[in-house]
Amino acid sequence: MTREYDAVVVGVGTMGSAALYQLARRGCRVLGLEQFDVAHEHGSMHGETRIIRLVYHEQPGYVPLIRRAYELWHELDSTLVHPVGSLDIGVDHGWLIAGGLRSCLEHGLRHELLDASELRSRFPEHAAPPDHVGLLQPDGGYLDAERAVRAHAEAAVAAGAELHTRERTIGWSSSSGEIEVHTDAASYRAGRLVLTPGAWAATLLRLPGGLFVPERQVVAWFETSARSKAPAPVFIAEEEGDAVFYGIAAASRLKLGLMHHPGGAADPDTLDRAVHDDELEALREFAERRLRGVGGLVDAQVCLFTNTPDKHFVVDLHPESERVVVVSACSGHGFKFAPALGEIAADLALDGATRHPIDFLRLDRFAAV
Repeated sequence: MTREYDAVVVGVGTMGSAALYQLARRGCRVLGLEQFDVAHEHGSMHGETRIIRLVYHEQPGYVPLIRRAYELWHELDSTLVHPVGSLDIGVDHGWLIAGGLRSCLEHGLRHELLDASELRSRFPEHAAPPDHVGLLQPDGGYLDAERAVRAHAEAAVAAGAELHTRERTIGWSSSSGEIEVHTDAASYRAGRLVLTPGAWAATLLRLPGGLFVPERQVVAWFETSARSKAPAPVFIAEEEGDAVFYGIAAASRLKLGLMHHPGGAADPDTLDRAVHDDELEALREFAERRLRGVGGLVDAQVCLFTNTPDKHFVVDLHPESERVVVVSACSGHGFKFAPALGEIAADLALDGATRHPIDFLRLDRFAAV
């Protein structure tokens, strides 16, 4: 017997758990389908912490969305957000500082632009090159990643959502104003479908090839010594050649990563999850050259980014059906937006539109679609 729902959410990870919660709290009879357990280590959500920041060098249009995300994170559980500040480090004319400053000025964000001398004096843990400056924003910080996903999933179930874990979605179809979703265990009918499959987007979204490319990533944790009573801000550091390192100091250790490192397309079902020593060389070298008070390697993990060609998100109705919502391919910087994107997904699913400014994230920006 095929069971029927108002909506089905496929992929109950970072974005899917938020969408599931937002639909459930609006009174929908909603089903969440997750092929693994909640807050698993097979995709992009694990790794203890994620940066949250208002400064958005990538595109100022993200700032209204992240502001709403801050509100919703605090509404869900205020202890998930650790506002230790965010510090961008780079040359004053570079894309990181110039783009970040543009977002601050355009949206009236509190910030300080630190010259090279101020940067060295206030943050001696950073051995920045002499021509680098700092952009400090006090509202930035980090999120507890796995705990945040669990919080959304638990809130969704408490609001009436049904959640099936260890059930893999095989495919879906749309006809006669109804959606049918097929898994390895059953089939389900629904009035609406929200697709948040993460690294499995290329298969489940049924959109042109090349729009959603999973990419293997390596992050590492190092011992660190606290230099002051105040928590260290999370940081993003620009290097020559557009290399971007980032760090989060929490629980007496530093999480360090290099955006799009080691890179390369990856199949999420056959991903090599072992960290190889040569993959850690760039992180070790950066820690030795650019950071003070950092000790030995504690841990390292493999995760996935899912990238679009322009490294921006996809949030839209599916071109095959206005009953299907797509929220995916967050290109390595989406976690912080989860509650806002969950709200937008619920808006699109139930109303076909949203008050949030998402035109720059819609599918029609890609000529192939």
